[in-house]
Amino acid sequence: MIFTKATSQITKLIHFIGGKMRILKKIGIIITSLLISAGASNAETWNMALAYGAGNFHSANAAEFAKAVTEKSGGKLTIKTHPGGSLFKGGAILRAVQTGQTQIGERFMSAHGKFDPLLEIDSIPFVAQSYSDAQKLYNASKAELVKGLDEKGLVFLYAVPWPAQGLYSKKAINSVNDLKGLKFRAYNSATIRIAELTGMKPTKLEAVAISQAFSTGMVESMITSPTTGKNSKIWENGVKYFYDIAAWFPKNMVVVNKKAWNKLDSSTQKLVMKQAALAERKGWQLSKMGNVADKKALADAGMVVGKVNSALQSHFEKTGATMAKEWADRAGSRGQAVLSAYK
Repeated sequence: MIFTKATSQITKLIHFIGGKMRILKKIGIIITSLLISAGASNAETWNMALAYGAGNFHSANAAEFAKAVTEKSGGKLTIKTHPGGSLFKGGAILRAVQTGQTQIGERFMSAHGKFDPLLEIDSIPFVAQSYSDAQKLYNASKAELVKGLDEKGLVFLYAVPWPAQGLYSKKAINSVNDLKGLKFRAYNSATIRIAELTGMKPTKLEAVAISQAFSTGMVESMITSPTTGKNSKIWENGVKYFYDIAAWFPKNMVVVNKKAWNKLDSSTQKLVMKQAALAERKGWQLSKMGNVADKKALADAGMVVGKVNSALQSHFEKTGATMAKEWADRAGSRGQAVLSAYK
């Protein structure tokens, strides 16, 4: 009898403990679920709008940056790239990021002089004609650029230059008169103005429209990088000449919507900035490589690659001096201070 009662008491105790263990297990499951849920709610996904095709060195560099952030953030931030204007066309990217339609994007800086005149500083002709000078100009202008973008709700991450801008033409350019009436593809206010001052007829077009524009005769000349000419296989559209005038080194910049940025914790922000610095460093190296390799690609495709004569070079430089004065007047004290710091 005593044994039976003892057994019964032990059984009740086991059941009691078992019940408590099941409750504790359930509590553990609930806590784990809550932690996972909290982690998921803190995770962010950014869509990165890119104007140029996946094979372009800017887009490839951005994709590598996005991958590094995604892998190193421990699930806190995933960045998905959308090259070739598939998310937003080039001209719409900056506005889309600013208004929060997408969280991050890359955009050609000098196309947005109306947004902030300082964004045009790297497209003033013949102010910087080497990578060394382009880097000095960037260093002199970066703080003011970052400040101006911040005031407009954008966080600046990094900027990478295109190779030196050269003159493409279907026909040989041997004198100033050869420029008169030439149908010219422009991509920002600087290229529109240089066309006006040299007698060319500008038509503003994004890079994706270059091949069609040349093939249909809409344009017959342009100033852009050897990379753009190579990527668009410009020689297939009757363009025979590339003049290496090294007019300027325009940059693409990567910016983030400020509200999206502020959702990240400080450690993730630091990670993004670290990877941005690495992407910028690599991007400049890729640009330098392209400045050599892409001109060779144009020549290998049968194009005539060379320099303009001294009279034309002098003409372009005088045009650049006029444009520099016009820009300084438009940019005001901010722009003049940056140019002074550069010089």
